[in-house]
Parts: sequence; structure tokens; C-alpha cells
Amino acid sequence: MGEVLIEVKDLKKYFQTPTGVLHAVDGLTFKLEKGKTLGVVGESGCGKSTTGRAILRLHEPTSGEILFEGKDVVHASPKEMKHLRTEMQMIFQDPYASLNPRKTVSQLIAEPLILHKVYKKKADQDARILELMKLVGLSERLVNTYPHELDGGRRQRIGIARALAMNPKFIVCDEPVSALDVSIQAQILNLLKDLQEELGLTYMFITHDLSVVNCFSDEIIVMYLGQVVEHASAEDLFEHPMHPYTKALLSAIPIPSLKGKKDRILLKGEITSPIDPKPGCRFALRCEYAQEKCFQEDPALTEYTDSHFCACHFCDQPK
Repeated sequence: MGEVLIEVKDLKKYFQTPTGVLHAVDGLTFKLEKGKTLGVVGESGCGKSTTGRAILRLHEPTSGEILFEGKDVVHASPKEMKHLRTEMQMIFQDPYASLNPRKTVSQLIAEPLILHKVYKKKADQDARILELMKLVGLSERLVNTYPHELDGGRRQRIGIARALAMNPKFIVCDEPVSALDVSIQAQILNLLKDLQEELGLTYMFITHDLSVVNCFSDEIIVMYLGQVVEHASAEDLFEHPMHPYTKALLSAIPIPSLKGKKDRILLKGEITSPIDPKPGCRFALRCEYAQEKCFQEDPALTEYTDSHFCACHFCDQPK
């Protein structure tokens, strides 16, 4: 295993609601090597985005450990956190919502540079802005345009330029292409991949699109209602899925073929409430293989083969 950049141990993030405590993230543990990409997938509401925000402390974790290059993120002081934020950044899902519509492209990219007082001379700052624009594929002629004058792809490039402004080591990509057209998605994904190779970046790539995460990630975590149900290398997960939920997700990937459709696994049953969940597997109500044990005991995330983890009482048994 290479050098570990991020280590997360038993991360939990709960929210108080009028009807009880919502377990948004419940016991997440993983390690992420430098220069690698960890894909985090699952349906809406499974806790993907909350995980990314908790790691950056945009949401304060309820409990658990987050280590960045061995430094404790959870208990970092405001001064320490300000420095850590230069090394950990985020690209948001909706490029328009994350940009101030009253600021030009140059002003938007300049915000982190001004906040951290990087340059004393405006000329040096302007030169850095143009350098960042070139890096992400934005034409210099757009320097004084506003977000509403640009398409979604260019707006997302502004978000990427802002994230790169402080030369970070780790970037959380929170569904960065889900709001874009398919052709633009490919451009942004290729840009992120090129930047990773050029700058040695480490990504956490959050998405609900398994076809995207397959070509972009080294390892993949599958989440369901705040918990990890499967964790493996991208290649191993797609070739040998173990958890029933993972198999259902993979069966939903559309495949262009004239020979007909592949077998689709349709999930039925009620979705377990993430508010004060009872003991037992949270997927049990929708699982066709569920047995009595599944409703009584939480399945542990267990390593069944080399670096392939699954949280299911019966995932090692033939189906």
C-alpha cells in the first residue's frame, strides 16, 4: 500500500430532527492513498455528500476520527483548520449555485487568494488567475464575464479553478458532472483526470452514476442509508459484486446493445427509516435473500477476499 493521505475511522454524523435522530453517516472507515481516487456511490439520501462535507468539516462530525497526513482534523483549532482548508478543497454539484452571480470570473477565482492573503501585489494575483483559467481550459477573454453569461461546463471549470487556487492535495468532488450535459460531462471528467496526473491530486469522487465512477476511480465504496455495504477496487467490484444492493445498482447501468436488455434486479419493499434505526441490516426490507438474522443483528463490514469488504451476513453464500 502506498502513502496514506486521508484516514477515516468510525465517522458518524447525526442530525437532530423533530421525530428523532437521523443517522446520515454511521460508522464510516477507510484509507485513501496519495494520488488515488475513491469513488463513493449510492442512491440519493444514502449519506454520500454528508460524508464529504464531514471530512472537510463543513458539517461538524458527531464522532470518529479524520486524519489528514496524520493530523487530527476533527479537533483542529480554527487557525489549524484555516491552514488545512488550503490543502483540502471541494467541487460542488451545482456550479451556478456555488458561484456568486454578482462577481466576474476573475473575482470568483480570486476569492481564496484574497482570503488567505497569498499575494501582496495585484499584478501577481492577476497572473495567477490567468494561470488557473488556462489550467482548467477557460479562455482569457472570459475574465470579466459573469456566471449567468456562461454555460454549465464553463461554470464548473470556474469551480475547479477556485478549488485549485491554493494548490490543494485532496479534493472532494461532490457529483461534479451530474448537472451537466453528457458531452460536457466527458470533458470535465477528462479535465479532472488530467489535473490529477499533472498535479498529483487525490480525489474523493461522489456520484450516483456507477458507469462514471467505474472509469474514474481506483477504489469504490457503496453506501446505503449512512453505512458502507461494500468496499473494493473498481475492477473487483464490477467483476465480482458481493452485496445484493451493489448487484442491483450494477444491473441498472444501461448498456448500448442490439442483442437485448440484460437482467435487471428490481428492488421492492419499504426503505428503512434512517431516523433512530433499529438493529439489523438496513437493506433487509428490500433484500430478497434476507433471513431472520438480518433483522436482528447489524452485519459487520468484513474482508472476504483480498481488500474486498462486504457488510452482509450471507454475501459469501452462492445466490
